[in-house]
Amino acid sequence: MEELRNEYPRPQFMRKEWKNLNGKWDFRFGHENWQEIIVPFVFQSRLSGIGSNRMCDRVTYRKTCRLSEEWKGKEILLHFGAVDYECKVFVNGRYQGKHEGGNVGFSMNITEALTWEGEEIVAEVFDPCKDETIPRGKQYWLQEPDSIWYTRTTGIWQTVWMEPVNSDRIQCLKYTPDIDNGTVRIDYSHTGNKSDCTLELDISMDEEEVARVSVSHPEMAGNITVDVFHNQIFRTSTHHGGWCWSPDNPKLFKVKAVLWRGKETADEVESYFGMRKIHTDQGMVYLNNRPFYQKLILDQGYWKDSLMTARCDEDFKKDILLAKEMGFNGCRKHQKTEDPRFLYWADRLGYIVWEEIGACVQFSDEAVRRTIDEWMEVVERDYNHPCIVTWVPLNESWGVPFISVDRRQQEFSQTLYHLLKSFDSTRLVVGNDGWEMTETDLCAIHNYDHGEKNDEKAHAKFRESLSCREELLYTYTAGRKIFVDGWKDRGQPVLLTEFGGISFAEQDDKAWGYTCIRDGAELEKEYERILDAICASDSIAGFCYTQLADVEQETNGLLTCDRVPKIRTEIIRKINDRVNKKRIRI
Repeated sequence: MEELRNEYPRPQFMRKEWKNLNGKWDFRFGHENWQEIIVPFVFQSRLSGIGSNRMCDRVTYRKTCRLSEEWKGKEILLHFGAVDYECKVFVNGRYQGKHEGGNVGFSMNITEALTWEGEEIVAEVFDPCKDETIPRGKQYWLQEPDSIWYTRTTGIWQTVWMEPVNSDRIQCLKYTPDIDNGTVRIDYSHTGNKSDCTLELDISMDEEEVARVSVSHPEMAGNITVDVFHNQIFRTSTHHGGWCWSPDNPKLFKVKAVLWRGKETADEVESYFGMRKIHTDQGMVYLNNRPFYQKLILDQGYWKDSLMTARCDEDFKKDILLAKEMGFNGCRKHQKTEDPRFLYWADRLGYIVWEEIGACVQFSDEAVRRTIDEWMEVVERDYNHPCIVTWVPLNESWGVPFISVDRRQQEFSQTLYHLLKSFDSTRLVVGNDGWEMTETDLCAIHNYDHGEKNDEKAHAKFRESLSCREELLYTYTAGRKIFVDGWKDRGQPVLLTEFGGISFAEQDDKAWGYTCIRDGAELEKEYERILDAICASDSIAGFCYTQLADVEQETNGLLTCDRVPKIRTEIIRKINDRVNKKRIRI
């Protein structure tokens, strides 16, 4: 068990030396007796070694480790991949700081607290089980999971690790591609002395050097623009071995960044980026200036024995490959900000990602602050991943239940949209996925009204509701308007971003779904019927089917919770391949 999740946790910014702290830790509920837990699996999961679903707001972790003597003289950084929800950290009894938010991680410099004789790390976690104003996503605030709500995640759920660094080091590399000009803007920051430092960047593709850039006496923060296409237009074309990133051509540029202090290496980092552009025009989404029909799968990112933490790195890769086998070109990661290792594999394998954070349930001043704070951390961490093409700050009016009439909640929706666009102009933003939208780049609609398998009247109504733009935008779904009063259709692409949810689970009385069928043959027929309705529409610019895999009682997956296909993947691919729209009528 000590070897679980031992892959490098930050693939976008890699250093050679590091120490994995996953494995056995001491753990206790509240002030109870200590017991053993396996990190990074939460106590609610079987792989943690505890597997308890008890309601407990406060837990504590403790671990003792020894550091290499070779690390002496360096600064030691302690990293937590993600801890849900609030975490205070102590090293050898000395308080090091705290972090609020369970979606992404945090780091701290613990050098001054070290003894070099054996270091004790303590993490005190506060995760209020019933607080509906924290970004909790699918984590249920009641004890037992039910319908679309799942078991809670409390505490450490991503890798904990350390690394030694020099006082002079690279802090940030941020890539903004521009395929129209064949350039990438690289923003950087470092802690070195300007007068004695040089920043060197080696950029390569397929082991061949593309560019080498050296910045002498760099400011503490700055940027450079690098021509990576060398003004050769053909390199934007996948038909000629192009260098633009896409699901069919996931080309990545490797970056080796070295910070020199005089003639000595102060820091060395390996990184990468992709040249990718996403925009909309005339009711269509364009990827790298070409019409791109998105065939997405809703992915909750849960595993049976480990909940929100993948059991191993291979699990991320397997999910992506299975989805691609079924003819999907991406996913909407639903109500979860996924581990960077998943995003790395999506970059490597060519897989579009729509990214979210877990939503609050209720609206309040604290909910607003918490949501904004976490979104800023998410964008900072994940900006460089070419796989991410869309941010989804709100879903189905969760956390803004009265957005249709409450101007303050509408302002919050607008704020999230403009805030994300101001930090990242390279991606699309969906204002409120599902319905009751304000500002948005895409009109994202949810519709589960496809009817049971023998309900011909419901079938006909569902098909009609998708038939044209007017029906899509002016048919109420779940009793909600598509746009809030005061906002209207501006010709944005229309996508059906939740539908289906067909449940098939043998001999399971607790199984839940939007509609239910009995076997694989019926699943194939129902999937085909629903996709045919989408194919017949002349106004849908992409779709996202619910869902990739079963999660607890929600048995809507095309795969079981163990990732076994319920029907052959080539059957789903054949149906998906029929939907290949190039032109959309607006």
